[in-house]
Amino acid sequence: MTARTDGPRASPGAPRFLPLGDTGLVVEFGGDEISDAANAAVLALRAAIEAQPPAGLRETVPTYRSLLVVYDPLVTSVQDLGAAVRDRLAVADPARLPEGRLLEIPTAYGGAHGPDLAGVAAETGLSESQVVAAHTGAVYRVYMIGFTPGFPYMGTLPPPIRVPRLASPRTRVPVRSVAMAGQQTGVYPTDSPGGWRLIGRTPLLIYDPWRANPFLLDAGDRVRYVAISAAEYERRAPTDGTAAPSPTPSRADFLVEDGGVLTTVQDLGRPGYRRFGMPQSGAMDPLALRIANLLLGNPPDAPALEFAFPGPRLVALGPTAIAIGGADLGPMRNGRPCGTWRATPLAAGDVLSFAAPRGGRWAYLAVPGGVDVPAVLGSRATYVRGGLGGYGGRRLRRGDRVAATLRAAATRLALRGPAPPAGAEAEVRVVLGPQTDYFAPDAVRALLTEAYRPGHDVDRVGYRLDGPCLAHRAQSELLSDGLLPGAIQVPADGRPIVIMPDGPTAGGYPKIGAVLAPDLRLVAQASRATPIRFRAVPWDEARRAAHDEAVVLASLRFDRAGSDP
Repeated sequence: MTARTDGPRASPGAPRFLPLGDTGLVVEFGGDEISDAANAAVLALRAAIEAQPPAGLRETVPTYRSLLVVYDPLVTSVQDLGAAVRDRLAVADPARLPEGRLLEIPTAYGGAHGPDLAGVAAETGLSESQVVAAHTGAVYRVYMIGFTPGFPYMGTLPPPIRVPRLASPRTRVPVRSVAMAGQQTGVYPTDSPGGWRLIGRTPLLIYDPWRANPFLLDAGDRVRYVAISAAEYERRAPTDGTAAPSPTPSRADFLVEDGGVLTTVQDLGRPGYRRFGMPQSGAMDPLALRIANLLLGNPPDAPALEFAFPGPRLVALGPTAIAIGGADLGPMRNGRPCGTWRATPLAAGDVLSFAAPRGGRWAYLAVPGGVDVPAVLGSRATYVRGGLGGYGGRRLRRGDRVAATLRAAATRLALRGPAPPAGAEAEVRVVLGPQTDYFAPDAVRALLTEAYRPGHDVDRVGYRLDGPCLAHRAQSELLSDGLLPGAIQVPADGRPIVIMPDGPTAGGYPKIGAVLAPDLRLVAQASRATPIRFRAVPWDEARRAAHDEAVVLASLRFDRAGSDP
């Protein structure tokens, strides 16, 4: 979408309060255009909320024209949160915002570092040096961070050098590429796909997961690009392709003979960094993770191995215990079936493997005390696209050595009664909005009456669903605004995408609704043959879902597990 700007003096008007599932309140200023005034109102409200946090506040996510307020429905209701936000809105004054830090980004323009500079010059009728002069001659506002960790959306570009994004995005943009599209400019913090025009490259790391503060920029900062030579770039540039160090435990409980297709360390995630483009990550099925941990006497949020089929092959290096929950992927100990939803002792040399899935997609293997890996930004969850958490921000692979925090389980239990469903036909509760008005009435009706199934494109980022297409009224894009796991985005092709724990923190497709947090596990565990039906619930009633899940956890009953399953 080609956005326009209404200038810094335009008033954004009274904001709208919109729902994003059962944990998100969207406060939206202005229209669907880039506006300094709307962004200033967003940042002023963020400052007022941070100065006096309402009860139940988890974090805030500023975007171009909206502030996503993430809250805990067990602590506050949307009515109470809305009242508190309105109180902060009354004292939020954009005129009192500090000017923002001014940072310089050294950039080598053109050539191998900026392969699109010549094309931009040709399209605009300028020389390459004139394009560079225009790009370095402005001071840019950081409106928001999103897309990938640390990616700054900055503007606005001088009109003479505005060009549309590429018709076909690149599958890989090199890390630290300086890019532009429409009115916007930015820097790619990691290797990633991208459709913006690449005009240069900076030696500056604007995202570094090894740094104490990985994020160089924040919304409200100001940026000036400074041209440097290719030789200066080579002198200052870090070495590309270096990976985070993997944990090397002094002792280990398991040897990884095969890492499986997607085995990572996950806990309940790292909240608090969405404003920097860092998703929460964490378990695809948090309920299964909690129960698997409880079977060994672990804290419910202890890190465990999460995996899909085909699962890993692990060899026990000494006596220990495990507990497996979530999907039934045919676990076997030494080639014989091994029980799920119960603690199982292992002896040195025992081999744990997986045969064939019987239901669900994601399984969890808990070990005594949790998997022993370092915490990064307060969590041990692996985020592969950001290169952090778990085993150096990557999947497990052959030769890795896995250590449990404790030598022995605090207790060994078996779940009494039926296990939580995984892979069964699911009725999933949704709150409609925040952009339901972007869709034709038939689209909302189809979402709530027809069955959908996960398609081929499913991973920890999002699930693209097969089923009736959902038609937009007119435009199929909007200014990027906040996302949470469970949000149902609908791109131009009409096929809904359910955002998952590793999904982006902001996006530019309209969201017809959002799955309630306790129900997202049902979508995550659905196979391609599993029908998913959506049922709308009122925003003010969605809080009951969190209470219902708490009741389920409190009502679990366990028996002491025997020595052998």
